[in-house]
Amino acid sequence: MSEVFQRRQIFRLSRERRVADIMEAAKAVFLEHGYDAALISEIAARADVVEGTIYRYFENKRDLMIKVVERWYDEMLADFDEQLKGITGTWNRLRFMIWKHLSSISKEPALCRLVFQELRPGPEYRSTTVFELNREYTRRTLEIVEAAMESGEFRKDVPLRIVRDMIFGCVEHHTWAFLRGHGTINADEAADAITEIIYRGLAVQPKAMAQPSLNEVIMERLERVTARLEALEAGRCGSAN
Repeated sequence: MSEVFQRRQIFRLSRERRVADIMEAAKAVFLEHGYDAALISEIAARADVVEGTIYRYFENKRDLMIKVVERWYDEMLADFDEQLKGITGTWNRLRFMIWKHLSSISKEPALCRLVFQELRPGPEYRSTTVFELNREYTRRTLEIVEAAMESGEFRKDVPLRIVRDMIFGCVEHHTWAFLRGHGTINADEAADAITEIIYRGLAVQPKAMAQPSLNEVIMERLERVTARLEALEAGRCGSAN
């Protein structure tokens, strides 16, 4: 291996380590102070670099925040895929994804606030990698629903986008007060309840027993009345004899 190649390799590894250190420091500062109050100077100090070094790797503070969130999504998606391998059954798989979403919010409320309150409302959100990662995030759940529809376990007349909105809209609405600093989240109880509602709403119900028509009901009642009258008449005739 040439000396030049060795120097380049050392530089590349050093660069990767420096970027990782900056992102770890940025995450800590964002979680402690929020986006608006986070200072590049504090991030630089915690990463043990000068401020100018940060701008060598990131365009600005917002770009740094987006990269922090991107890494978080990457880690979650990898974890989802690994754990889903060992889970079978539509109810169990759906429950796991809903529980995981609730747990992520419970464990990382500050990061979720960055996404929900700072990143999503921004005009550039749909052009960011985070937007695409979020679609990947929701797609994992919708693939479970699609598979159940194809197998006949779930009905097919409900659009997937409605199912998506019901699941993730429900989770985010349920956790909104917690993200504002009020109360706690019981991820297990909430996951059970939400999964049960979604599953029962989508599950194909067995065909109900055929209901008798109105004419059949009337005829049956008339037959019963006739039988009673005949019984009464027979009783009177017996008494007269």
